[in-house]
Amino acid sequence: MPLADINELLDDLYQRLADRIAERKLENPLVVGIHTGGAWIAKHLQRRLTEAGLIKEPLGTLDISFYRDDFTRIGLNPKVKPSELPVVSEDRNIILVDDVLMSGRTIRAALNVLFDFGRPASVTLVTLFDLDANELPIQADIVGQHLQLPARQRIKLTGPEPLGLELQTI
Repeated sequence: MPLADINELLDDLYQRLADRIAERKLENPLVVGIHTGGAWIAKHLQRRLTEAGLIKEPLGTLDISFYRDDFTRIGLNPKVKPSELPVVSEDRNIILVDDVLMSGRTIRAALNVLFDFGRPASVTLVTLFDLDANELPIQADIVGQHLQLPARQRIKLTGPEPLGLELQTI
């Protein structure tokens, strides 16, 4: 897919996500992205939501490397980054952003990290793509696009600038 088409697709998906978040009318929300792809998506959403006057605080990010339960399958990610929440998350409405929802394991790990910072009032899970391949009972509240991929294929976000999409065979 040409870069212009990918940019147009991503722009449409960002707008769809931002519109759906706005519809929820969350009080005092905090956007938190999961490293790395989720943080990239969250940055774009944060910009749109701030321009719309819906977000006032800086973006938060979570690194889930040490919270994964599948090290034997994927190995430890050597690019560990710090988790950063710019404000207290206790009793806040968290908008948790990831790029691709596949097994649900990343989200489970992110919730563990998030709760280490305090108990939020709510967590709204936002994902750019949902592959409908959940192993855990986790589903996104807001999805940019549902995808059905052939067996042994997955989609990967590349970036951060420019953001791109890759279809990979496992």
